[in-house]
Order: sequence, then C-alpha cells, then structure tokens
Amino acid sequence: MAAIINKINEERDCHILTLEDPIEYLHKHKTSIVNQREIGHDSNSYANALRAALREDPDVILVGEMRDMETISIAITAAETGHLVFSTLHTIGAANTIDRIIDVFPPYQQQQIKVQLSTILQGVISQQLLARRDKHGRAAALEIMIPNPAIRNLIREGKTHQINSIIQTGAKFGMQTMDNSLLNLYRRNIISYEDAMVYAADQENIMRLASI
Repeated sequence: MAAIINKINEERDCHILTLEDPIEYLHKHKTSIVNQREIGHDSNSYANALRAALREDPDVILVGEMRDMETISIAITAAETGHLVFSTLHTIGAANTIDRIIDVFPPYQQQQIKVQLSTILQGVISQQLLARRDKHGRAAALEIMIPNPAIRNLIREGKTHQINSIIQTGAKFGMQTMDNSLLNLYRRNIISYEDAMVYAADQENIMRLASI
C-alpha cells in the first residue's frame, strides 16, 4: 500500500489522506500533499477518522483496514462521491473479498451493496507471501481482478462464485488467478512445488499444469 501511495505521490498533483493503525511509513510531500492520520492517536476508530477525512477534501484516501460495517459503508460512500479509495481486508481471492464486504451488511441491505460495488469497484489484488526456495525472503503470489462488464454483472447479480472463470480468461486485461501466480512462481523455481500445492485453491489443476 505504501508503494501505491508513493507512486501517486510522485505522479499526481492531488491531496492524499491516509488512515493507518499504526503509521508504518512516513510519506514526504512530492507532487502531492500527503496527510497521515493514526488510529488511536488522531482518532479513536477508522469510521470516525474516515468521516472526518471526507471534510478535508482529499482526492485519494487510504483506509488501513476495513474492520466493520460502518467503515466499509463510509468507504463505499467516499468512492461514490469521486474519491479514489484504497483499503485492505483479511481475505484470500477476489471473489472472497467481494463476499466479505457484502456479508458484513444485513440481508436487507446486501442487494444495494452489490449494486454499489458493481459500480465503484476498480480492482482487487489478493496477496499471499511464500518462502523462497533460495531462502532469501518471501515471494508474493498475487491474484489480480480488474472489473470488466462481465464481472460487474456477476457482482450485481450475486454470482461471485463465477468470477474466477472470468479472471482466468482475462490475462489480456492484466488479470490472473492466485493459482496461475503460484504456478508461474513454481515454474521460475522461486517457490517449491509443495508450497504451491499448500496455497493453491485448486490443487488438481496445479498438479495437471505443473506436469505439462
């Protein structure tokens, strides 16, 4: 997340506001103005900090973690009103991330959230860190989903279980599944076959493709 904020800071003339718990990386003003708020010091919750942030006219907002319904609801509203919002959730896989956001809300509100998400969502990156075979740190396996019209329709219709098949065929749009990322890391001898299998969503598919 710090790398994304730094990239925007270098390339865009805008106001960036980060809400973090704790602040782990201090950003200096470059092309952008960056204001950083720490939960527990500047505000007692993400929801309150985000509500206050909207009064500071930011262009970009980083919410360190969306922990509850109130924070997620305000983040969705912020995105709907033209702010570029980044955040994290403890999930694995794009479809699971979308489901987690929707499931936070009561059943009577979930259809509205599906419609809102289908309109505002710009991308989901899911990351798992695996030990490298050379023992030099960890390697990131990444699932990348960039919503196209088909994915937006699936979100709106509550058919998130079909999203993975769209990601599989979306390489030309920059998309990839977690399993494809694991397979690529294994084929490049960065991670072990055993680790690829442990972290795979579809172990049989990894076994089949790894033998080709």
